[in-house]
Amino acid sequence: MENGHYYLVDPQSGGMAQVKRSRVRIASLATLVAGALVAGLAGCGGSQFTYVRDNEGETYFKVPASWQKVDHKPIQQILTGEDPNSETARMRAQFVWTAAFDGDSKSPGAEHFIPLGVKADEPFVYSVVQPLTEEQRDTMSLNTLRNWVWPVTKTFRDQVTQANPQFPLQNFELLADEVLDPGEGASGVHVRFNYQLGATGETHTFDLTGYLNAGSTKVSVLLVRCSATCYRQRAAELDGITQSFKIRKTLG
Repeated sequence: MENGHYYLVDPQSGGMAQVKRSRVRIASLATLVAGALVAGLAGCGGSQFTYVRDNEGETYFKVPASWQKVDHKPIQQILTGEDPNSETARMRAQFVWTAAFDGDSKSPGAEHFIPLGVKADEPFVYSVVQPLTEEQRDTMSLNTLRNWVWPVTKTFRDQVTQANPQFPLQNFELLADEVLDPGEGASGVHVRFNYQLGATGETHTFDLTGYLNAGSTKVSVLLVRCSATCYRQRAAELDGITQSFKIRKTLG
C-alpha cells in the first residue's frame, strides 16, 4: 500500500513481463458508487433471461432477467486506475465495451464487483470486450487471458504480491483450468478459482472465460463472482451463464 492506495499489475496494458509499466491503482474498493449504465442489451419480452451482446454483436451471453445492470465505470477505475472523468478513460470508453450485472435486485451496485468491506450474498457478472494494440498482440498468451481480471498464474500472483505485499485478495485456490477451442482459429481459456477477500474476509469463487479472436486483435472476457458457499449452492445457474458466453465465428 502506498499513499492509501493498492497497486497491482494489469495484464490488459501490454503483458505480464512489463511489471513496472503496467502497475495500476486500486482506489477506494469499499466505496464504489452504484449506477445504471450498460450498453448493448438485447432483451426478450417475458423471457427468464436478459440477453446481452457487445456493440458489434460478436460477443454475447445471458443473465437471469431479475439481475440488475449497474454502472461499469467504477469497475474500470479499479482495474485501470484511471479517473473516470479523464480523457484517457473517455477514449477507452469509445473502444472498450463493458457490462456488469448484479444478482442483488434489492441493492445492486458496482461495489459488489469485489466486495471488500461490504456484504455480498448474490452473484455478480462482469464482461469486457477490448481491441488490442499491436504491442499487446505481441505479448498475448493463454496466461494473459487467465490473468485478465485477477492474478491466476503463479508467476503473475508472485509479481503482484511483490509489487504490493498488501494486495487484498489472498489465499488463492485453483479449482479448474481448461483450454477452450472456439473454432475458426480463435482460442480461449476457462478458469475457476477462490480468493479470500482480505486477511479475515469471506472466500469467494471467481469463474473466468476468456477468448482471443482468430486475428489476435480482440479479447472477450466474462467473469462471474459469488461467495464460495453461494457458488456451490447455485452451481447449475451460474454454470448456465458461463456456458452461454460465446463469440461469433466471424469475430476477427
